[in-house]
Amino acid sequence: MPGPAPTAPPETADVIIVGAGFSGIGAAIRLQRETGLSFVILEQAAAAGGTWRDNTYPGCACDIPSHLYSFSFEPEPGWSRMYPRQQEIWDYLERLTDKHGLRPAMRFSARAARAEYDEAAKGWTVSTADGRVFRGRFLISAIGALSRPVLPDIAGLERFAGPAFHTAQWRHDVDLTGKRVAVIGSGASAIQAVPQIAPAAARLTLFQRTPPWILPKMDFAIPGWARALFRRLPCARETFRRLIYLRAEAGAVAFTKNIKAMRTVERIGKRHIARHIKDPALRAALTPDYTPGCKRILIANDFYPAMTRENVSLVTEAITGVEPGGVRTADGALHPADVLVLATGFNAVDPLGDFQIIGAGGRSLRDVWGGAPHAYLGMMTAGFPNLFFMLGPNTGLGHNSMIYMIESQIAFILDAMAELDRRGAAALAPAPAAETAYNAAIQARLADTVWATGCSSWYQTPDGKNVTLWPGFTFEYRRRTRRIRPADFAFT
Repeated sequence: MPGPAPTAPPETADVIIVGAGFSGIGAAIRLQRETGLSFVILEQAAAAGGTWRDNTYPGCACDIPSHLYSFSFEPEPGWSRMYPRQQEIWDYLERLTDKHGLRPAMRFSARAARAEYDEAAKGWTVSTADGRVFRGRFLISAIGALSRPVLPDIAGLERFAGPAFHTAQWRHDVDLTGKRVAVIGSGASAIQAVPQIAPAAARLTLFQRTPPWILPKMDFAIPGWARALFRRLPCARETFRRLIYLRAEAGAVAFTKNIKAMRTVERIGKRHIARHIKDPALRAALTPDYTPGCKRILIANDFYPAMTRENVSLVTEAITGVEPGGVRTADGALHPADVLVLATGFNAVDPLGDFQIIGAGGRSLRDVWGGAPHAYLGMMTAGFPNLFFMLGPNTGLGHNSMIYMIESQIAFILDAMAELDRRGAAALAPAPAAETAYNAAIQARLADTVWATGCSSWYQTPDGKNVTLWPGFTFEYRRRTRRIRPADFAFT
């Protein structure tokens, strides 16, 4: 909905960045370092940090090693663990924000509601929900794929008598001690939160639709001597980072080239289940029946032990409704609950949410996409000049660090801006034919990957089209984004 009429004149900058998470902060740092362009960052929340600000549920952590889940141009030698936890990642982003003096450029509680391209001025006008207006030559959408929690469409959810909240909107004021807690969903946030909240709960009931493949998590505290070494010898830190990257990158073979290699992952996963789950019925219920990788592979050491606790139960019957006192399933049973936790993930296939973007000729980006987002290199769409998406369509990963992809995209954006200066042009957008050919090739490659082996996942649109993941090696994406191909673009 449009906000109230603006009470102040429009604020102008060369670049408008929407979102102050990893993508927005990284883009701002590089713009500041390497260009003379001014920028403003619109952030819908009251603080920077994106996903790692919002997700504060118990046990929240990253499943990518810390030295790889950080910018190569802003390394952090002091990570405390091999796999970073939420607070430490958020602290890292806050430090970068202060180190580079980005706060004066940030506009908090500024949810971008509408962006419109002005063909005469060759620039963008962005309006926020509270009526503020910003104008700039370039628009960078750094909203992020995991910024819009999905609330399940369950009858009666609003009638639940106790507290009910999504894991991304955790209610820290709700004490779970001695409570009957119902957790709906068994994805990444559930397997991290359940082991943390189960010991305090009187009863925890986990409602599972499809079990995930879970592998052991090779996590440990990084010893002080290693942190000291990384501080004193940057080459040691960089070598460690490269080794982690190469180990993760090897996984792309099984995801995209040789699906049969996932049989090894399946054996590891089944051994992990058997090691902790002795009850045959529970083990069967927690064992997936699809190829590993078709849905997101998770890592955890404490989830399966938590599921064997006397006060924890697994329910696989379909949920038919929520009542004031609990959750009703298809077998007619009512599962009593005092607190309802919705571990139901995010809407990753809709990069816009309620953000309206109007391009050249008054065309709505939502209409152009028609429910299936697509973009040249996942970053630009024909008819929307000087608009860049970060972590846009088909740039997600199942095997490696998204920070690597973010850095690749920043390099592309900076080169595109430089190309305009080299040509003396005002704006650029991909040629329709180039974008169409690119996306056709991406979808053809996706047809031969593990994600097309028959399961349904949050990677896909309702009709089964994968608009989320990159079907190859990350170094290939980096090579393709290092420099723009002018022949693929229309310049104004």
